[in-house]
Amino acid sequence: MRIGFFGTPSFALTSLEALHAAGHDIALVVAQPDKPSGRGNQVVPPVTVAFARAHFITTLQAAKVRVPEFAGQIEAAKLDLGVVVAYGRILTARVLAAPRLGCINVHGSLLPRWRGAAPVQWSVLAGDAETGVCIMQMDEGLDTGGVLARASTPIGTRETAGDLYDRLAGIGADLLVDTVARLPTLTPVPQPADGITHARMLQKSDGKLDFTLPASELDCRVRGLSPWPGAYAMFRGEPLKILEAAPVSATVAPGAIARDAVVGTGAGGLRLLRVQLPGKKPVSGADFMNGARALGETLC
Repeated sequence: MRIGFFGTPSFALTSLEALHAAGHDIALVVAQPDKPSGRGNQVVPPVTVAFARAHFITTLQAAKVRVPEFAGQIEAAKLDLGVVVAYGRILTARVLAAPRLGCINVHGSLLPRWRGAAPVQWSVLAGDAETGVCIMQMDEGLDTGGVLARASTPIGTRETAGDLYDRLAGIGADLLVDTVARLPTLTPVPQPADGITHARMLQKSDGKLDFTLPASELDCRVRGLSPWPGAYAMFRGEPLKILEAAPVSATVAPGAIARDAVVGTGAGGLRLLRVQLPGKKPVSGADFMNGARALGETLC
């Protein structure tokens, strides 16, 4: 089967590697354009493009995808199937229809819950007990297509969005290889009308913590915002990154820093386990308390 792969970040690379290892004919890898990265701000290709070049696979990195020229390039590839994994762009009906068998998508949630750009993060932010991966037959809607296959997994009580992202990448890759192998025998199952939620793209401003919220919810936010955009609170006029924390039983005023690096919340306390001040290295909550003499101070 001649496959066109649409995907950009590491989540997509896991699926691309799995398809290649399974012996599928990857005729084309489509990804977003190269971008500056790292402290040196050097322009580097997406990881999927680097993999494709290493394996002599044709690549396409169009700056604009909702134009006739892009659709024409996809049609010219004479694909049997399009596989879309975290590509990061919305494809037109013409592009979706270009491959003989259409396009399928690896989505990191149990649809219809968490349609949209950041399903992994929002499943942790919301405190969901489980999530998973769906392989979906794509249509013009935003993650609205029929589901070909799904796999569920519990979310660990201390699991971050970054941890879950890596786990779901592997689950999705395995499910994708199995789905492609059985594709002629599968029928897309329409998504139910109930239970639809949307996972909007996160912004840096989402990282600011509100200590009037319960500790259990703040715990979900710290884990769901890791590694990006990261949770933080203001301490002495500077942003204090809260890299790791845990809810505890406590009766402390919201935002007040008490003993054992416990910060008061709207219900219970949030123990700071690992934090970072601007220009400093990450330290434990205990070391932060000792170094900053933070007892009795306030986070806001």
